[in-house]
Amino acid sequence: MEKKADKKSKKLEVLLWSIALPGFGQLLNRKYMKGFVLIGLEFLVNVMGNFNTIIVLSFNMKIEEAIAQTNYLWLMFYPCLYFFAIWDAYKDAGGGEKPFAYLPLVFSAYFVTVGLIFSPTFTIFGVYIGPMWLPILFLPIGLSVGAFIRKVLVKIYVKNSV
Repeated sequence: MEKKADKKSKKLEVLLWSIALPGFGQLLNRKYMKGFVLIGLEFLVNVMGNFNTIIVLSFNMKIEEAIAQTNYLWLMFYPCLYFFAIWDAYKDAGGGEKPFAYLPLVFSAYFVTVGLIFSPTFTIFGVYIGPMWLPILFLPIGLSVGAFIRKVLVKIYVKNSV
């Protein structure tokens, strides 16, 4: 019983560190080359896209300044890099063994990217949401769409394999 809890704890640890910074989960999984490459890519995209500046401005509700600081051509790489790093580390730790388990994270990357694309023009009641908050609002949509598609594919897969 304790071994099962240790395995679940390891998967959760890797998942949470990957959420904190892409590449950290890979380091915990002892995939050092992959981890350092992902950390390097995260650093490159973060700096070139001005992401830390955007985060600070967004938390201070300076959304129009955040939009002005955003390098969209670089920052559009971030969602796919981020969600891939999370998935990869989780999978290497023994997670994601169910069929099509990757789909919620893949669709999250897609929808967060779409949220980023529309962030300089999208408003709610005339208020800009910005390049940090709008993509975050698109995240549950991506998770839900991915989970729905996964559920449909699992039903089709199970039906056809019987």
